[in-house]
Amino acid sequence: MLELFLEMLVAERGAAKNTIEAYTRDLSSVSDFLSHKKLGSLEASKTEHLRAYFSDQKKEGVSERTVARRLSSLRQFYRFLLDEGAREDNPVDRIESPKQGRSLPKVLSEEEVSGLLTFVRTQAEDKGSPEAARLFLLVELLYATGLRVSELVGLPLAAVSRDPQLILVKGKGNKERLVPVGSAARKALSLYLPLRPRFLKAGIESPWLFPSNGLEGRLTRQRFGQLLKEAAVHADIPAKKISPHVLRHAFASHLLANGADLRIVQKMLGHADISTTQIYTHVLDSRLQKLVQDHHPLATKSKSG
Repeated sequence: MLELFLEMLVAERGAAKNTIEAYTRDLSSVSDFLSHKKLGSLEASKTEHLRAYFSDQKKEGVSERTVARRLSSLRQFYRFLLDEGAREDNPVDRIESPKQGRSLPKVLSEEEVSGLLTFVRTQAEDKGSPEAARLFLLVELLYATGLRVSELVGLPLAAVSRDPQLILVKGKGNKERLVPVGSAARKALSLYLPLRPRFLKAGIESPWLFPSNGLEGRLTRQRFGQLLKEAAVHADIPAKKISPHVLRHAFASHLLANGADLRIVQKMLGHADISTTQIYTHVLDSRLQKLVQDHHPLATKSKSG
């Protein structure tokens, strides 16, 4: 039933690979616990068995965010079993999600990002190696566009043809959006493209902007994350402080801090709901928070309503 559930997510909901992997990890965690405690199968599990699992998670110090996600995965799975007639009840309906405080995104200062960009640019220009040029482009594109890391490493070569000022990005749910590309990122692209064939075996073509000889045929988000942390250390930024997602946060926060419209930032990030974008206003200083809250039309409308 688990395999059928995952197949349904792909076929009917268009779930991405990362989403499928997350569901698999969550449900396998519960299944392994039930098996270890000899409490039966995941499909036939009872509410008290699942309460025991979540109690064990709490004892193990698992974060409330992870617990909430696993509970959500279970809800979806048992709803599927109900729809398929494989169960007559949903055993997690009586289990409440843990209360979570809304955490603020980690953000780098503009000075830190400037230092990182200076380092990767200098490496690309001085070394002239394919690896240095690729990292320069990855960092420039990420900070210039705010792409999700999966969107960035999954860019097709066709997206950047003809010295683009706009690139078409396919995001969550296969929704497409146009994202502007600045002159610095286009310069990085001009350095990288002549060296791109060196990431491929002779005579091999690839549709990806960032190809590799690995199983996926392109640079993975995990490998990019490693390279980014290594570069950050050289730029005097602690490795634990940075990730591709943190650079996406920096993109949004720095735009808002410099007066960008919240709606525009929402569109560039590919957020379906404006409330997701609004969290970035909380990392601004108090003066800028007040500016957004007092003068942004959405905020004004919210107050009047």
